[in-house]
Amino acid sequence: MNDAASFETYEHPAGGWGSLKAVGSILLREHIPILGARALLQQNKPDGFACVSCAWAKPGHPRTAEFCENGAKATAWELTAKRMPPAFFEQHTVTQLLGWSDHELEAGGRLTRPMRWDAASDRYLEISWDDAFAEIGAELRALRREDPASVVFYASGRASLETSYLYQLLARLYGNNNLPDSSNMCHETTSVALPETIGVPVGTVRLDDFEHCDAIFIFGHNTGVSSPRMLHQLQEARQRGAKIVTFNPLREPGLVHFANPQSPVQMLTPAETQVSTQYLQVRNGGDLAALAGLCKALVAADDAALAASTSRVLDADFLAAHTEGFEDFAAWLREVSWTTIAAESGLSRAALEQAAATFAESRAVIGIYGMGLTQHVEGVANVQMVSNLLLLGGHIGRPGAGICPVRGHSNVQGQRTVGITEKPELAPLDAMAKLYRFEPPREKGLNTVEACRGVLDGSVRAFVALGGNFTRAVPDTDRIEPAWKKLRLTVNIATKLNRSHLVHGEVSYLLPCLGRIEIDRQAGGEQSVSVEDSTGVMHVSRGVAEPAAHTLRSEVAIVAGIALATLPPNPAVPWEAWAENYARIREHIAQVLPEVFHDFNARLEDPAGFPRPLPARERVWKTKNGKANFKGYGLLREGAAPSQQVLRLMTLRSDDQFNTSIYSLDDRFRGIHGTRRVLLMNVLDMARLALAEGDMVDVNAEGFEDAERRVRGLRVTPYDLPEGCVGGYYPECNPLIPLEHFARQSMVPAAKAIPVRVARSPVA
Repeated sequence: MNDAASFETYEHPAGGWGSLKAVGSILLREHIPILGARALLQQNKPDGFACVSCAWAKPGHPRTAEFCENGAKATAWELTAKRMPPAFFEQHTVTQLLGWSDHELEAGGRLTRPMRWDAASDRYLEISWDDAFAEIGAELRALRREDPASVVFYASGRASLETSYLYQLLARLYGNNNLPDSSNMCHETTSVALPETIGVPVGTVRLDDFEHCDAIFIFGHNTGVSSPRMLHQLQEARQRGAKIVTFNPLREPGLVHFANPQSPVQMLTPAETQVSTQYLQVRNGGDLAALAGLCKALVAADDAALAASTSRVLDADFLAAHTEGFEDFAAWLREVSWTTIAAESGLSRAALEQAAATFAESRAVIGIYGMGLTQHVEGVANVQMVSNLLLLGGHIGRPGAGICPVRGHSNVQGQRTVGITEKPELAPLDAMAKLYRFEPPREKGLNTVEACRGVLDGSVRAFVALGGNFTRAVPDTDRIEPAWKKLRLTVNIATKLNRSHLVHGEVSYLLPCLGRIEIDRQAGGEQSVSVEDSTGVMHVSRGVAEPAAHTLRSEVAIVAGIALATLPPNPAVPWEAWAENYARIREHIAQVLPEVFHDFNARLEDPAGFPRPLPARERVWKTKNGKANFKGYGLLREGAAPSQQVLRLMTLRSDDQFNTSIYSLDDRFRGIHGTRRVLLMNVLDMARLALAEGDMVDVNAEGFEDAERRVRGLRVTPYDLPEGCVGGYYPECNPLIPLEHFARQSMVPAAKAIPVRVARSPVA
């Protein structure tokens, strides 16, 4: 344990002076107080750049400061004045760097020149761009001759629509659909669940719906850390009198109260906004039961209204005209016992009936959820139960209402829209075949779990990563890393150094790219890119800062360079022209996906962006039967039930973190400073296991017979979460998640209810 670690109770609201202090601190720490402040004023603005952090919606009429604390941290992290030039790598072997923490690696600053790993010295050494492309191309061509399916093309959620489109085309021209991406680790569950229920793979809510709702139900989403800009919409809804009901195992400050840093009144007085009007601390893995309880209470109230010949509680007209399966769903709910619901959810019948009453009296309800619902074995059922709940009240296709999955990374939803998917039926293969005069592969490609399986069994020989920190983000870390080193080739397109670059193949390259915040100058002039936000709206993004080094290349240029060095000539695919002028890429996207991107270049200039079609908003159901369907019910239990010995672990992000990027070792909202080696526990569980605050424990995954999985040396820290539940940080606890422990149907790693045993660490 770090001697500098400290622990305290945090009793302040999200936002406020704590947020301002945190933003100022990171700007100073990255040595960019003036540059950073100027950039922040252009963040999420029509003439500026789209935040490189979360994908929350961007208003057409932005505030003066249209950024949140975490977005500011992501901006400072990218614009840092710190550098990792070739001289840095001359001083450190890869083996030495593997001993650095995630925070230390990225805190070193921006990569500046292309590098190749040298086996003799165990160091990354500088290489020219031309040589890097030529050597990577030679390796990929050799692997293509043997088996094109042996290469994986991974994309993190930060890459623009333009880069993502070129990247998926590169993979398919190469000969496979091996295009795993960040969605496979988070919201693939949404993409599987919602097409069956409402006929679209994304949410139905737009930003202006928050102005008209009168209730918001939040499930498994820590808004104050994951999407803090949404707190503005939640605050404004509360000020209008809307009610907010939150289901979350931990009592998170951002969902309890909020002080708006842009409000003089709230900054200069004790004034703050109560966010949640009811807060239900559901047990890890108890979401299905909680949602069943809500729906059961509503059906029972509707049954009583029918018997008394009073006004219906459910939207009977909507159910009759637009849905299928309601009667079977209602019959199942009537049979489920409140005893089972309470035991599984950890919530009382009275609390669930109170939440159901709020729902019943509301004219327009928004249902928000995050990875607290998607990253479960029954994650697809979780999402479909949220859909079921909203359908009961007719809250799909109504102004101020709808389902709102909150995506994490800044363009992870948009990547799927332009073809980053391992599922060939979801990509515009026929249109690309016609335009580019080739026959695309039609076999299903590898998703994240399948790519890891391929690394373990040797069928995957090369991994090309467009951003991200893949080996750190995936489950089963202690099994994946040794296998990763047996790959023939690893290529990483990146802005900063991370652990995945150090756990490398026999041949490995680091290709440093421009960040989105930086000015992208090409032969065709300064370029703009585009992204899709969580609400399905496309926005332009323009860099505003000088590049970290003149030797950097854009992601588009790097993808084009790899393609030109790897693929046989094809006059129909103008890689050089695309790299010169990204408007030409958008013209091609519009040809291949006209329903979404017609007049792409012209429409992108709208300050509010332009939306993708969402038929469910118009109550047009693109399902097999043309109806909205009740799905996902019949299951309540998940994993091992809490017991005297077996607990349910959920992995968490800290306040000073975005995905695998760790900005510091502090978690202000949870009162943890200077360490991430902690295990949050309920005080009753601590007492039962004879543990005291500060004790060191080992955590072991329970019930998986293929291998032993353990994380050692976590500090026990009491926290307000349900009995039988524990929390630990991601990615430090990833070794506890078996690769095969994933959501049925979507194969998203199930990181939110892992059965574990906790035991005191042996005395050293």
